[in-house]
Parts: sequence; C-alpha cells; structure tokens
Amino acid sequence: PVVEEALVQSRIAALEGYGLVEREKPPPLEGRRSRLDLFLSRGRHADAWIEVKNVTLLMEDCLGFPDAVSVRGSKHLRDLQLLVAGGCRGIILYALNRPEGACFRPAEEVDPDYAGLLREVVKQGVEVLALRLRHTETGIIVSETVPVIL
Repeated sequence: PVVEEALVQSRIAALEGYGLVEREKPPPLEGRRSRLDLFLSRGRHADAWIEVKNVTLLMEDCLGFPDAVSVRGSKHLRDLQLLVAGGCRGIILYALNRPEGACFRPAEEVDPDYAGLLREVVKQGVEVLALRLRHTETGIIVSETVPVIL
C-alpha cells in the first residue's frame, strides 16, 4: 500500500504519468500462473508491471535482497523479463525498510542464482528501482531513491 499510495500521488519520478494503478494483477503470460504487485496503464509510456520486494538485509553499507534463497523472487524476475520482451515496462522495485545503507545490491552471498538472474534481466530491459521507506510517527512514506549496484 505504501508504494501504491506514492504512485497514485505521483511521488515516484520514474513512474509518473500513469492514469490507472491496479494491484495484484495476473500478467498476460501464456502458461504462467502468477500475480505481480502493481500494474500501471493509461499513461504516456508503455504499460508497466511492477514487483515490489521488501528489503531489510544490511550488508556493510549496502542493503540487499534476498535475505534467503528466493525461488519465487526469481520467478517474478522471469515474468518481468517476458513482459519487457512483449513491449511493456517491467520494474523490480526494492522497498528499503531501513534508514541505514547508502546503496542497494543483490545479496550474492545469500542467493547467487537470484543475483545473476537480476543482472541478466536488467541487460534485457527490466528496470530496477531502490526506494527508501521512511518511518514517521504517523506512518510510512516513500522518501528517496537509493543507488543500485549490480
């Protein structure tokens, strides 16, 4: 809900300009059963499919994902890869749920297969966003973009 709210309020610059935000939508991928977190349409750019991953793992001065082997996370990366090949935008959005960490990177030490797949799908057009979530007295908000190191 935090990322969806930020999208509706146009607070994520890389994803501005879409008129419709939908949650938990199954992508039109033949032979694959899945749902992605967000779908953006009615915009000035190609329709966008977004998978959001919560990040809490701190590795020295970088936050990382995953914090355990993530077969499901790899499946989502492959779904995004197929959607990009079909002409849509595919975005993996890492929601950084800690105030520490100057950057984001895949946690190669935890799941080398996921890290390698992330690098592969990015080369094929999947976009990566790392956004810091700031916890306040009244809730959680999306604050700044954090550099991604692949």
